[in-house]
Amino acid sequence: MTPLEAELAPRGRGVARLHRQPVWRSAGRLAELPRWTGSAAALGFLTLTIGYGIVIGGHGRMVSEALLSAAGFGVEAVKLSGQREINEFQILEALEIHEGSSLALFDAAAARERLSRMAWVKNASVMKLYPSTLQINIEERVPYALWQRGDLVSIVNEAGDVITDEVDGRYANLLLVVNHGAQRRAGEINTALDKVPELRPRVRAAFLISDRRWDLQLENGISIRLPQENMDAALADIVSMDKENGLLSRDIVAIDMRLPDRVSVRLSDEAAEQRKIMTGGRGGTGKKERDT
Repeated sequence: MTPLEAELAPRGRGVARLHRQPVWRSAGRLAELPRWTGSAAALGFLTLTIGYGIVIGGHGRMVSEALLSAAGFGVEAVKLSGQREINEFQILEALEIHEGSSLALFDAAAARERLSRMAWVKNASVMKLYPSTLQINIEERVPYALWQRGDLVSIVNEAGDVITDEVDGRYANLLLVVNHGAQRRAGEINTALDKVPELRPRVRAAFLISDRRWDLQLENGISIRLPQENMDAALADIVSMDKENGLLSRDIVAIDMRLPDRVSVRLSDEAAEQRKIMTGGRGGTGKKERDT
């Protein structure tokens, strides 16, 4: 260091000290702040700490739900329309609404997806009606027939699609169709039976045979074998014969309508034995022509 630099160095440090803020003056300015500043700072720090803990602990949504609900945006009413087969409890369970749920944070799209996965639901809509109401509209699938294959019975719609396997007495009025493929052709036999309202209530089940024709099982146990062609005419003949001579009230087990020019009737074992005795062993075939 040169003599000149050595001489100026202390002076430079002295100038720097002259421009430095005195400690007593800084403390005086802090004293000029409002008295509540410290409390506000402490409160802010506490709020941030609590908020951080809530977020880290995964309770942010719960707190937000509670605050919004307290502000008047809680879910207080659920309006339902369109449901017949589904009970209200099942719908509310699918909505997943709990105490303190807020309408603002309710996920309508997710709720609609859950409703759409229910067996009876064809379409569903979920609307928020502020401040505190949910409007739920349900379009259900329409039960058309019961379909049995083996021991399993299902409710199907008109197209033959399975709605549910949960069947109870409420669906006893639906026609039971039996065997594979019968569910897709249920409309065929239902339409034919609708043309003979005198016979329809007496039909217990319809069996699809070899995917070609139908056998009917009546409530009294009589089986009616229908032809592949001209099924409507065969059903009309059955009704006509029943009106004329009470055919369906006789002691018989089967009526065969498959041949176009005759009706074959099979008697029960008891009736066949009695007929055999009365005819001296003749007429045991149990067959009758149409005009009898």
